[in-house]
Amino acid sequence: MQKEIEAKFLDVDFDDVRKKLEAAGAVCLTPMRLMRRVTFDSAEMKARNGWVRVRDEGDRVTVTYKQVDELSVDGVFEVETIVEDFDAMVDIFKQTGIADGSFQESKRETWELDKAEIVLDEWPWLKPYIEIEGKTEEAIREVAKKLDFDWDQAKFGDVMVAYRQQYPHLKYEDTVGNLAEVRFGMPMPDLFKNL
Repeated sequence: MQKEIEAKFLDVDFDDVRKKLEAAGAVCLTPMRLMRRVTFDSAEMKARNGWVRVRDEGDRVTVTYKQVDELSVDGVFEVETIVEDFDAMVDIFKQTGIADGSFQESKRETWELDKAEIVLDEWPWLKPYIEIEGKTEEAIREVAKKLDFDWDQAKFGDVMVAYRQQYPHLKYEDTVGNLAEVRFGMPMPDLFKNL
């Protein structure tokens, strides 16, 4: 597995971010597109804070094992490969008996600046955020600085870091992976309501 070196900046204005990216000389690699994924896990994977994801990214399909060891800039590990068929891969995992946790939609736009990847992410019931991923923490810090983001505001981990920031009542075990579906246009689930 390799470390994923990444930082998130939450509750951003995409139009403002795009202006900053263009001014810094960034290149838009992939315009905003709908992505869909299905997650799979087992008791053993959950004990390691890990899961498998099959994701249709619009221009490719990937299968990834992700594991969150700690909420730090390099605390997430992953192994990823490109496959041909989203539906076939989902079916293969279902046939193995590994539990499918959740069907999830998101929207993503991908940019590149100084060999770092900047993605603009949208998820249902969540304010927009960006991720900056690079080969080193220093590279990410430099890109964040060029885009006028305060490193002290950076967040680390999976998408649940953003959901927990916006919905502070969520416990660690409360995740979108517990929802059968996470789709745009659906009513907000009770998970996010502070009942």
